[in-house]
Amino acid sequence: MVTADSAPRIQTDWLSLPELVEALGEPLGRVRRMLDEFQLIGSRRDGALKVPAVFLVDGHPLSSLRGTVFVLHDAGFTDDEAIDWLLSDEESIGIPPIEALRAGRKSEVRRVAQSQA
Repeated sequence: MVTADSAPRIQTDWLSLPELVEALGEPLGRVRRMLDEFQLIGSRRDGALKVPAVFLVDGHPLSSLRGTVFVLHDAGFTDDEAIDWLLSDEESIGIPPIEALRAGRKSEVRRVAQSQA
C-alpha cells in the first residue's frame, strides 16, 4: 500500500474548489455533492481541499473513478491513500492506475485495487 509519505509519480495540477467550479462549469454546491458522492476525491494540500486535475476528462469527472474509489475504500484506503495509489506507478499494471483508468482499463485497475486489501 502506498503511504502518505510516498511521492506520487504522475505529475498533475491540483485544483481548489473555486478552480473545480470553473473547470466543471458547475455551481459550488454541485461540486461539493460530487465530492460527497465520490465522483471526485480530494485531499488537503497546502491547507485547502484540492483534487488532482487528472481526475477530470473533458470538463467532467472521470466516469470510472467513482467505482474505483469505492473498491479502494473497501480495501481500507483513506482518500489520501487512494489518491496516492492512483497517481503512483503500479508494478502490476505497468503505469499509474489513473493513466490506466483514463485508457479504459477499469476492470484491470479495480482487480489490482481489490488485491491491495
